[in-house]
Amino acid sequence: MNFDADQALRLARETLDIEADALLALKNRLGDDFARAVELVLGRGGHVVVMGMGKSGHIGRKIAATLASTGTPAMFVHPAEASHGDLGMIQPQDVVLAISNSGESQELTAILPLVKRLGTPLLVMTGNLQSTLARHADVLLDAGVEKEACPLNLAPTASTTAQLALGDALAVALLDARGFRAEDFARSHPGGALGRRLLTRVSDVMRSGDEVPRVGPGAAFGELMREMTRTGLGASAVADADGRALGIFTDGDLRRLVETGRDLRALTAREVMHANPRHIRADALAAEAAEAMERHRITVLLVLDADGRLVGIVNSNDLMRAKVI
Repeated sequence: MNFDADQALRLARETLDIEADALLALKNRLGDDFARAVELVLGRGGHVVVMGMGKSGHIGRKIAATLASTGTPAMFVHPAEASHGDLGMIQPQDVVLAISNSGESQELTAILPLVKRLGTPLLVMTGNLQSTLARHADVLLDAGVEKEACPLNLAPTASTTAQLALGDALAVALLDARGFRAEDFARSHPGGALGRRLLTRVSDVMRSGDEVPRVGPGAAFGELMREMTRTGLGASAVADADGRALGIFTDGDLRRLVETGRDLRALTAREVMHANPRHIRADALAAEAAEAMERHRITVLLVLDADGRLVGIVNSNDLMRAKVI
């Protein structure tokens, strides 16, 4: 093995230049065919069935996944398996997206008559506009490149980059046309960070019941301290007999009170509490609680119902455990 670091860097930069040039050329060729492709997919009630062999198949799987996660039902069907039973997965209301740089993939051309017989529209993405696939396409997308980044001009490199980028462009155009929002994306990604931020409610992470530290306004200072210690949240709500929140007392309030030199034993919860405490509704997004804490530089929020009654408490550690922050 004869490794040359300078040669490796030179080839890497050439590769990126070639692929960047290919994408710019692709951008300049986009026109009415692309708009027709978007209209075709929007006009159907089924799935986009993506098919491709070899490297185009790998790209096809990613395109199908991107479409599905951005509001366009899609799935990948392997062309070789399609002629052995998987063709039954394709329905007339679907759109078949066939990807092939040469446009002559035998496994794809072999199933063309069957796709046509079903009446399923054929959307073709190819680098050969005179190919068999191109001639049978209902809508044709030109994904051709001047050359591959491979020094031998053989390995699919620039061509697969162009296919991938064109698939992303199609997904984004469809996303916009469908009015797809961040909340929709979160629903299809419930396990991801965005999903947690947009789907997790305060009610999902808050403490409730006996886990909520609370005392009455007439409670002695010692009782207030015991309640704060019991739950370990570094705070306690002060609520009236009907459960309406009157205030809150936190570790920070305690430190500031100690600095005054007052006799703490003689004080009541009402005298030391911070009135009109920051609060949030249980049905609010947990992300809103995190933003409120950051904005007001606090670490705990009371959770109140519409009548101002105390129903829970949430602190920054709760939000961190839920991976909201």
